[in-house]
Amino acid sequence: MVDLSTLLPDWLKSEDVLAMIAGIAAMASFLIIWNALLVKDTLPDRIKNLEKRRNKLREDVVNQTRQRSQLIARETMMHRVVKKMQLMKGEKARQISVHLAQGGWRSKDALVTYLFARICLPIVFGGLGALYLFGTNPFEWVPSVSLGASAFLALIGYALPRLILKNQISKRYAAMRKSLPDALDLLVICTEAGLNLDSGLDRVCREVSNSAPELADEFGLTAIELGFLPDRKEALMNLARRVDFQSMTTLVNTLLQTEKYGTPLAVALRVLSAEMRDERLMKAEEKAARLPAIMTVPMIVFILPSLFIVLIGPAVLKAIDAFSGG
Repeated sequence: MVDLSTLLPDWLKSEDVLAMIAGIAAMASFLIIWNALLVKDTLPDRIKNLEKRRNKLREDVVNQTRQRSQLIARETMMHRVVKKMQLMKGEKARQISVHLAQGGWRSKDALVTYLFARICLPIVFGGLGALYLFGTNPFEWVPSVSLGASAFLALIGYALPRLILKNQISKRYAAMRKSLPDALDLLVICTEAGLNLDSGLDRVCREVSNSAPELADEFGLTAIELGFLPDRKEALMNLARRVDFQSMTTLVNTLLQTEKYGTPLAVALRVLSAEMRDERLMKAEEKAARLPAIMTVPMIVFILPSLFIVLIGPAVLKAIDAFSGG
């Protein structure tokens, strides 16, 4: 058997090698234990992220102010007409702004465009209809009927912007309602991992930005308002006003309760997530239970006549041949 002491230099003994190995092992064990027990302070990183969001929001506000000043300098015809008629004042204009925000249009230009369309489209539709009906009279109507048709076209032009806005709101709500349970599950995971509400919403916003851009937009804006507004309740109430359907209202009320009474956020969100999953399952079962009643009319109209023809048709033909032959 080879003696390891013969392989070492004369100045290095086997006892020294063992002492060095023991020292290195002790040092490594100390570093591993220290790294495992060391609790990293994430507060500076959170403060930096919050400061970044505040700076971004401040830059957006400054840019909007600059754009507004430039817009005032080169005011368009729409702005002049709407301002001349004083349509942007009063409670009705504020309600329209809320509806436009629910549809995803939050700029002041959206309100001006909507009001201008409500003014001009009836004139355009009614005027073109009257010009066509009275000028060419393709249907040979009497003037009173042509006038009524022109008034009906003007009414369509007046109602068209509202119908487009309602359709946009319903489509946006349907997309957010479909993606809300999955986003809430992600928010539960984020809160259980130790993130607070605004950081969790920001994280969920980044994760669902491709699959659910509407919900990501609302959650991102709420996360910024939670870090920027002095009252967190106001930010959550703004979310409830922008997204006005039952599931989001329940979520906002739950978050308000946790903010007010100090309920553990992860526990409340987990309970709410389970309720939303049960609600989604109940809706799927409701659609499945409604399917036989929905299929009854197509079956009676399309399937049963064909079935009667196949079953009774040959007997009817034979009877006709028999009576004709007799």
